[in-house]
Amino acid sequence: MSSKPNPDAAYVPDESFVPTSHKGLTYPFGGAEPASGDVMSVAPGINWVRLHIPGPLKHVNCWLIDDADDRGDGVALVDTGMNTSDARDGWKAVFKGPLAGVRVTKMIGTHMHPDHIGLAGWMCDHHAAPLLMTRGEWLTAQMLVADARDSVPDEVTAFRIGCGWNEEQVAHAAARGWSGFRRIVSPLPLSYTRIKDGDTLTLGGTDWRVVVGSGHSPEHACLLDETGGVLIAGDQVLPRISPNVSLGVTEPNADPLGEWFASIAKLKTLPADLLVLPGHGDPFTGLHARLDAMDREHRDRLNELHAFLGEGKRAVDVFGRLFRRAIGPDMLGMATGEALAHLRRLEVEGRAAKDVRDGVWWYRAV
Repeated sequence: MSSKPNPDAAYVPDESFVPTSHKGLTYPFGGAEPASGDVMSVAPGINWVRLHIPGPLKHVNCWLIDDADDRGDGVALVDTGMNTSDARDGWKAVFKGPLAGVRVTKMIGTHMHPDHIGLAGWMCDHHAAPLLMTRGEWLTAQMLVADARDSVPDEVTAFRIGCGWNEEQVAHAAARGWSGFRRIVSPLPLSYTRIKDGDTLTLGGTDWRVVVGSGHSPEHACLLDETGGVLIAGDQVLPRISPNVSLGVTEPNADPLGEWFASIAKLKTLPADLLVLPGHGDPFTGLHARLDAMDREHRDRLNELHAFLGEGKRAVDVFGRLFRRAIGPDMLGMATGEALAHLRRLEVEGRAAKDVRDGVWWYRAV
């Protein structure tokens, strides 16, 4: 692995890749992806690992940036997958195969969701590598790991009832317990290195600027190599689906959708022709087209929702206006959070008001 790619040399994908296009985006690798236990080059000095995760997303993307130094070959690792046997086996195959003898010099977490930092602590321990995250993401992750209660807190039950969950739905969620986060996240290091918006990380002779967004998570870090034309976007920009933007029990008066709209506007100030390396889905170009589509989609849904509210709807009543599929018990929590984020945004915009009746929240159009 070359530690000092030439930033002036345009990267040309392998001739076997046939670029494809969809909704204004171009996929330069034509749907090709790294095989299990292998890596795939996507730009000079940047390799791609794809790991299986349970659930509808099915996979998460991790990125390895050449970061050799006087100690030998090394890579900075961006995101890790969940703390599952599948993911651990995948990494063992990578570091016994294509990256044999290569160490992780830095462990960078884009954000605190388990599919992105679930094995961060495991990697840090194995490679004696420092963990780099924004403060908001690291603190939130540590809080969730430390919340070791097995029973569902009363506040959470009241929150679910407020959203309109019925008795069966509340009981089903309670039976699954409360501390699922810590089961799929290996213990994080006690110490970490804070990264902030605008910081520069020099990795293998290349400067990467930290670009922080919000809405999907508290303080999500993207990494921009403007010279090489690459953006490691995590979940802040995904090519075919919108990131989940949820309002939760820990900060019920927040406005995550408003923060997400502001982050879209911020990312639109970046160059339009970047190669975007997302947390899920395939690498693509067409950043501005994708940002515009996500912004437009959610504003259209807000307008539909406002017209639908009438004299009062609960969060569970608006799923049909926000989602294109039926919501089963396993997706109920995520769907409820996203519905609340939209309803809260209408409140902030002065287009909805919330009334509380018998512990249930009803949102009416204003």
